[in-house]
Amino acid sequence: MADSSESFTMATSPNQTPRRGDALTSSPGRDLPPFDDESEGLLGTDVLAEEEEDGEDLMGDDLERDYRAIPELDVYERDGLDDGEDLEDMTASQRAEAEREMRRRDHAEGLGQGRMRMDLLYESDDEDEERPARKRRLAERAADGAAEYDEEMIESIENLEDMKGHSVREWVSMAAPRLEIYHRFKNFLRTHVDEHGHNVFKEKISDMCKENRESLVVNYENLAAREHVLAYFLPEAPAEMLKIFDEAAKEVVLSMYPKYNRIAKEIHVRISSLPLVEELRSLRQLHLNQLIRTSGVVTSCTGVLPQLSMVKYNCNKCNFILGPFFQSQNQEVKPGSCPECQSMGPFEINMEETVYQNYQRITIQESPGKVAAGRLPRSKDAILLADLVDSCKPGDEIELTGIYHNNYDGSLNTANGFPVFATVIMANHVTKRDNKVAVGELTDEDMKAIVMLSKDEVIGERIFASIAPSIYGHEDIKRGLALALFGGEAKNPGGKHKVRGDINVLLCGDPGTAKSQFLKYVEKVSSRAIFTTGQGASAVGLTAYVQRNPVSREWTLEAGALVLADRGVCLIDEFDKMNEQDRTSIHEAMEQQSISISKAGIVTSLQARCTIIAAANPIGGRYDPSLTFAENVDLSEPIVSRFDVLCVVRDTIDAVQDELLARFVVASHVKNHPSNKENANEEADETCLPNTFGVDPIPQELLKKYIIYAKERVHPKLNRMDQDKVAKMYSDLRKESMATGSIPITVRHIESMIRMAEAHARIHLRDYVMEDDVNMAIRVMLECFIDTQKFSVMRSMRKTFSRYLTFKRDNNELLLFVLKQLVAEQATYQRNRYGAQQDTIEIPEKDLVDKARQINIHNMSAFYESDLFRINKFTHDVRRKLIVQQF
Repeated sequence: MADSSESFTMATSPNQTPRRGDALTSSPGRDLPPFDDESEGLLGTDVLAEEEEDGEDLMGDDLERDYRAIPELDVYERDGLDDGEDLEDMTASQRAEAEREMRRRDHAEGLGQGRMRMDLLYESDDEDEERPARKRRLAERAADGAAEYDEEMIESIENLEDMKGHSVREWVSMAAPRLEIYHRFKNFLRTHVDEHGHNVFKEKISDMCKENRESLVVNYENLAAREHVLAYFLPEAPAEMLKIFDEAAKEVVLSMYPKYNRIAKEIHVRISSLPLVEELRSLRQLHLNQLIRTSGVVTSCTGVLPQLSMVKYNCNKCNFILGPFFQSQNQEVKPGSCPECQSMGPFEINMEETVYQNYQRITIQESPGKVAAGRLPRSKDAILLADLVDSCKPGDEIELTGIYHNNYDGSLNTANGFPVFATVIMANHVTKRDNKVAVGELTDEDMKAIVMLSKDEVIGERIFASIAPSIYGHEDIKRGLALALFGGEAKNPGGKHKVRGDINVLLCGDPGTAKSQFLKYVEKVSSRAIFTTGQGASAVGLTAYVQRNPVSREWTLEAGALVLADRGVCLIDEFDKMNEQDRTSIHEAMEQQSISISKAGIVTSLQARCTIIAAANPIGGRYDPSLTFAENVDLSEPIVSRFDVLCVVRDTIDAVQDELLARFVVASHVKNHPSNKENANEEADETCLPNTFGVDPIPQELLKKYIIYAKERVHPKLNRMDQDKVAKMYSDLRKESMATGSIPITVRHIESMIRMAEAHARIHLRDYVMEDDVNMAIRVMLECFIDTQKFSVMRSMRKTFSRYLTFKRDNNELLLFVLKQLVAEQATYQRNRYGAQQDTIEIPEKDLVDKARQINIHNMSAFYESDLFRINKFTHDVRRKLIVQQF
């Protein structure tokens, strides 16, 4: 190739001076010998001397002389010629290719030897002639919508991070860096593989196209690992970078599915897993026009509106179509004058040829748990475009990745003085933090741990013991809350009749019995919880309210606490302090799990599929056991019947239990003191909860994952359920409730038993409801019913239903309960006889044995040797056949 190049140069006419800027001309820095006119030696110098005097006449009589034959010159030099083989004649295209290759070689040699191209030093006349043509060609290609670059024109950049003093935004807007970013990202999409060697984006693009979507999610961490320069530029100049990414992604998708542009005109790259999460209240001027990631709860959202993306106008005078005009988010682009008739308007939007895109505005507010003490939660507007619309609804907790923009707001300037700008987040990626997402985020190790836990024989007792471990006692409340957290199975056969699956719980009792602490615990452990108090909640605050949108001036519906807690838990403290009118508003939500609205011309129904856990105080502050539940609590019968589990908490005086409780509280304070972190594990063993001997509690993080997994993956069926037992139980309860005049037993209580049986099956990750589940549900239902009775009726009722109440109860627990009843009777007798209680109480062994036989327990030796017997300060005197308790 070098020889042919040299020979081609030698064959040019001796009088023809090469043009400056020609591709064949060497640059000024080349070390070549000076040009020698070879005609001197052949023709003599006389003729040349004459010509030099008068000047050379190129167009005179000697015109043909330049073309005369000179045999000595009309041959190639033998040096460098290869005549050994016959070469075929080159076609025009082959010659052009050869010349292109030589130019590329000369260019490379010039760069390699540190020389500059000639056109960098000398202006080329030819370039001036070519430039308008090239501009016109580029303009034509841009008009056709081609986003390709003239790669010969733009020099590629190897060192992309060297910005040559420009800012990131200026640098990525230039043609050469833009092209390099485009190629690098395209290469990243085509070649990125995971640790197993699978092509990540080939599968993602395939899944995206199967679902006819137009969003391709790219993990920022993967991008940073492969292309750190792009990952550095992206947060600094997100609008420009994402535009390049979208173009590259579209080309990659169309190379795999050439006709996909009929379905999706654009492909949007969504950036996930940005490392730094900003709080809404920490957004400052520093973050303007940066890519940020934040989180919050969606409080309101507008409808989906069409926004102008590419607009064309009709000239009313000559009907010429003007455009296209590409609209920006901040201002409207309008034509100045008609190019056809030069009129200044008026112009109408051409509805048919204008391209729209989906637009939705949402408001996100800081999550209640993240707000600092004494601060009000901040909120921020975000704009969802294209296929991001309707990706979240009010009440959803979301993570939002987007560009923090500012735009002009006239109302702000009126109030604050010019110039103040409103800020908004242009959303790029939205993820919801719900159960499905949480289950998807569970690792294989988590799954294994959950399945291993479910195979434990005492998993039910372990979960009950793990609920609120910092609260002493109250096993019945913990059992009820555990069943409520797992929940039953909702039924909606054919979409005609809906039966709720959530379990509602009411805690009622004396002050100082940790009712509010239980609610706070559930708020922490539940994946989605809304906490309200009776005094601070109104009917509209709990259900939904209508307000006028400040922008569109239309009436919009805002969600209340029950709607925000959809598919979660709504916790209402001080339930008895609510007004009666406000309390009636949640009747529909508690049973039908929907809220019907008919206000300001808006007629609709909102979903409120949530578990309601409420805490109430009795009338007068303390619970009176000589009265029925209805007389103790200022709640109407319709609302009481909607609660599945009623837990009555009494603050009874028991010297031994009070001492154990005091020890537990003191040890808990010592263990959890900030300066005592290192000794926490040593102290933990000493403060064991009652009735949890031999049962290991589950760590709270694992318990959260277990609840999420069970609710999302396990759906127990009722095929193997013992229907006769439930029917018999219901008829017995109805008979007793009529006789005692306590809380009325309704058909809802049958459904409650079924829901609790399903929840108990779900705790064990079972697909079918077994007899054990039904027995546990009956036991919980009976305990609730008996606890709400008068003290005079309670004992006889316990005897009547004793076979149900003893299910899955440890014999030692039952015997301790019986023994405590005997001790209480003996203490009462001593007080009445001697005027004061003795320090020692002695119970004949025979009395305990007789009571034990009534509940089918015959062997007492295991109870006398148990830790439970010893911790409650009982001793067995074998010689005197007495059971002694020391105070």
